[in-house]
Amino acid sequence: MPAGFTSDEIMTVSAARMLRNGAICFVGIGLPSTAANLARLLHAPDAVLIYESGPIGARPAVLPLSIGDGSLAETADTVVSTPEIFRYWLQGGRVDTGFLGAAQLDRFANINTTVIGDYHKPDVRLPGAGGAPEIGISAKEVLVIVKQSRRSFVEKLDFITSAGFLTGGDARERAGIRGKGPIAVITDLCILRPDRETRELTVSSIHPGITREQIRANTGWEVRFSDDCGTTEPPGEEELATLRDLLARTAKAHGATGVAA
Repeated sequence: MPAGFTSDEIMTVSAARMLRNGAICFVGIGLPSTAANLARLLHAPDAVLIYESGPIGARPAVLPLSIGDGSLAETADTVVSTPEIFRYWLQGGRVDTGFLGAAQLDRFANINTTVIGDYHKPDVRLPGAGGAPEIGISAKEVLVIVKQSRRSFVEKLDFITSAGFLTGGDARERAGIRGKGPIAVITDLCILRPDRETRELTVSSIHPGITREQIRANTGWEVRFSDDCGTTEPPGEEELATLRDLLARTAKAHGATGVAA
């Protein structure tokens, strides 16, 4: 990675750029929250951030530790019940963008955040679904941000928590899922987008200083590259300064463990 920014920084900035101003965005904790709040501080001041605990229009000064972080409710336009968040806002088709993370991801952007290994006797029990399954099928579109490795980008998921494109092609539509699904997966190495026909994730942009060999080595399937695959635009000075200030404020408020990027 070239001097001036880290792999985490270009991942977070690249993800933030994809959230448009004015979008109603259902946000997951961790990397999705970092990217969404960075977008709000930069080019999307009118984005409406929703968290599953009920805050609508949250504008936290520092990154929340969890969906129950008091700063979300204190800075929100309003707070409603969790059933209303899901039934009226999400399932009602009022959420433009879902911002999700993942523990495991397959070539069709299906997500696992449930278990590693056998479900009944797992090697690792992950944090769980939360609202991700509903976000994955009900948001108009989904963005996924995740660090890329053979542990996270796998040939076959141990458990499907959130539907991407299922088995590919038109499988999502045939299953009756109305949301568009993942439009991009942003990692610390590259940006992947689903192929229009097969829906398989295809590398559309490679981060500066990263090679195709590195991407292949960190993907659990034979990854494909788009014909017009280019280089990701590096983070600008304002983007980096804003992100670093946000993380520094968060670290000061919560301690090192509160830095969510």
